[in-house]
Amino acid sequence: MNMDTTADNPKSILEFTNKLGVVLEDVLQHVQVTLFKGLTFLPEMAMHFGSFYVLDDFTRVTGQSDILDGIGIVFHNIFEGNADNGSNKQRNTAPMEPPYVRIFPYTLRQSLDFKKNTHVSHVSISISAGYLINFLKEEAEHFDYLFDSANNFWIEELMTDDILRTVNDIVKKEEPGAMKSFYYKTKAMELLYHLFTSLKKRDGAKGVKLSAKDVKAIYLVRDKIVSSLSEPKSIDILKQIAGMNELKLRKIFTQVFGMGIYDYYQHLRMKEAARLMREERFSVSEAGYEMGFENLGHFTKVFEKHIGKKPKKYIQSTMNALK
Repeated sequence: MNMDTTADNPKSILEFTNKLGVVLEDVLQHVQVTLFKGLTFLPEMAMHFGSFYVLDDFTRVTGQSDILDGIGIVFHNIFEGNADNGSNKQRNTAPMEPPYVRIFPYTLRQSLDFKKNTHVSHVSISISAGYLINFLKEEAEHFDYLFDSANNFWIEELMTDDILRTVNDIVKKEEPGAMKSFYYKTKAMELLYHLFTSLKKRDGAKGVKLSAKDVKAIYLVRDKIVSSLSEPKSIDILKQIAGMNELKLRKIFTQVFGMGIYDYYQHLRMKEAARLMREERFSVSEAGYEMGFENLGHFTKVFEKHIGKKPKKYIQSTMNALK
């Protein structure tokens, strides 16, 4: 059954989530919803997107879905939500957590923490593993770790320009006048195509079976890494935070984030340098020094490796895009 549900109140949101077998009653009391749209393509898939303002600190435990062998895919904080009216203007400009894409089985319950006075936006897709395999066809063998029911995986992928562009098509473009359900289902599959194109580049995605404790520990490590991007954290400190030996820590970190600890740190460091030059109008030298580089030649090489352009070329392309 295909069903298009636009929701702007808690009752409508609950009607949508109840169709998926997802319980949200205990969540809605902690947030003010500013945007929500849900579409069901049951029994194989559903998609919803929206934004909300967090009224107080709370923890949500991910739950089950009635979609058979359901996989959850969340594109988190990659668009700015729209407030309903002027009274929400201040709340809508509240700080947002960094963007990410997470992929997880609904069988792995995990606690997600939300902080008071933050703004959250998302595009979420719930899809049957069998339905996804049918689309992937011969490519499915590259992603066996997603479809092995005995393997509790948890994957976080970095954003690509194709993902960002498709999300904007879904959220910000005006709805088509006809065949809305067909349009949104096509866009959902386009989004999955770009995501799996990115995931296919991963090496060594197969790994250990993860527990909720492992996932929580590896995010504590990630949080420590990003707490200050101007200097790397020692592996001894990260081992202590995770409560793991170095081999297990490195293996799980690469399994979840798709790259090693130091490469991940350098990538986020260069993304922040790019943001400083793009949004704060930092010069190349200012951005490099801000990120802890004393040798600008080294900064240029690392930046080009992770961003794909030398810093000066990046600034020029950014300025040209604004014209």
